[in-house]
Amino acid sequence: MAQLWGGRFTKETDQLVYNFNASISFDKKFYKQDIRGSIAHVTMLAASGIITDSERDDIIKCLNEILADVESGKLEITAEYEDIHSFVEANLIDRIGDTGKKLHTGRSRNDQVALDMRLYTRDEIVEVKSLVADLMKVLHRLMKENLKTYMPGFTHLQKAQPVTFAHHVGAYMEMFKRDYSRLTDIYNRMNYCPLGAGALAGTTYPLDRDLTASLLDFYGPTLNSMDSVSDRDYVIELLSAFSTIMMHLSRFSEEIIIWNSNEYQFIELDDAYSTGSSIMPQKKNPDIAELVRGKTGRVYASLTSILTTMKGIPLAYNKDMQEDKELTFDAIDTVKGCIALFTGMIDTMKLNKENMAKSAMNGFTNATDAADYLVNHGVPFRDAHSIVGRLVLYCIDKNISLLDMTLEEYKEICPVFEEDIYTALSLEECVEKRNTIGAPGPIAMQKVLDINEEFLANL
Repeated sequence: MAQLWGGRFTKETDQLVYNFNASISFDKKFYKQDIRGSIAHVTMLAASGIITDSERDDIIKCLNEILADVESGKLEITAEYEDIHSFVEANLIDRIGDTGKKLHTGRSRNDQVALDMRLYTRDEIVEVKSLVADLMKVLHRLMKENLKTYMPGFTHLQKAQPVTFAHHVGAYMEMFKRDYSRLTDIYNRMNYCPLGAGALAGTTYPLDRDLTASLLDFYGPTLNSMDSVSDRDYVIELLSAFSTIMMHLSRFSEEIIIWNSNEYQFIELDDAYSTGSSIMPQKKNPDIAELVRGKTGRVYASLTSILTTMKGIPLAYNKDMQEDKELTFDAIDTVKGCIALFTGMIDTMKLNKENMAKSAMNGFTNATDAADYLVNHGVPFRDAHSIVGRLVLYCIDKNISLLDMTLEEYKEICPVFEEDIYTALSLEECVEKRNTIGAPGPIAMQKVLDINEEFLANL
């Protein structure tokens, strides 16, 4: 067992205890970050006069060789080592001897793992932001192409008012813009370097923590050594942001599933993002949307887990905090996969525009506009609301839409109606006269598209 702390102990750790304590099976993901942090650390040690330039050069040369050997497969990260830190250091010492033992000067595994986790998380935030940006670009394209694709808007899953597909998709565009902003905020808050905090109380060596932070592209060093090694706020924030992203993906997936159903037939999913049935040959199932919806709970569980782990931990570092890694790694992989697949699914789906418009017409989504028509002709709103309610009941009884009624039928219920009611209740008119910012009308939507265009250009 390759351990870095055996001097205090007179007997070897029980194998079961060792296995339970070890983290190499999952923190081996950190090998790049661990080596990068070590190179920055020894660079700072030499600049501070703690080791020689020659020792620095030998250590950095060997660390880069270890990195190359791991990536080529020549050197395997195995369970012989307790964690990724002992793997790197043990191999360094094996290759260059006593000089390698100077790598850990002024450093603890506590601040080392805190650094590795921040570096890894920071890298992954950049990747997730890129995936969210790709998703938003697809949404933006769908909006531009569907300014006149009419469909019903819903409340309580009941048809409410006519909107456009561009407007409906635009709601998700706003959600993912906020998600992108949250990821940026998390990156900015977490981007401070904990290396140099030691176990919890710093070190007597004259470390230049500003230099270390600069070498690793941090904004600066963390300001409290106890907080440095025990802070996992950024993990909690990230998992919270991931949970929100997954919630948004899940809501959209639910709508994709509904729209894809035989009853709606608003969309058709590409074969590449669908599956069939082993027994029913006619089936084309929206499995990707269903899996995204299902995996949302998995990410929620990661957030709940880390919150529960952290709630009772006194300062500073405690071994409980090792539990942050596996669940964060799993959540990162889940979110990245879900965003990428969801983006491909909506990028390739086809819209059944006629079915969308027909559904909007058959659901009395223009009833509010009928009431507005009466109000604009001097009828008090409460009376107009009641009159239109009677119109809807009449149409339900006759199994017709409001636009199928004759003018005589309109006038029998309220003599205020004139021939222009048919124009007022058309889908085009109902949508296109709504042009306050945020509404589905073309003037309002174009303003939003211009804003989104600039937003995407600056990502």
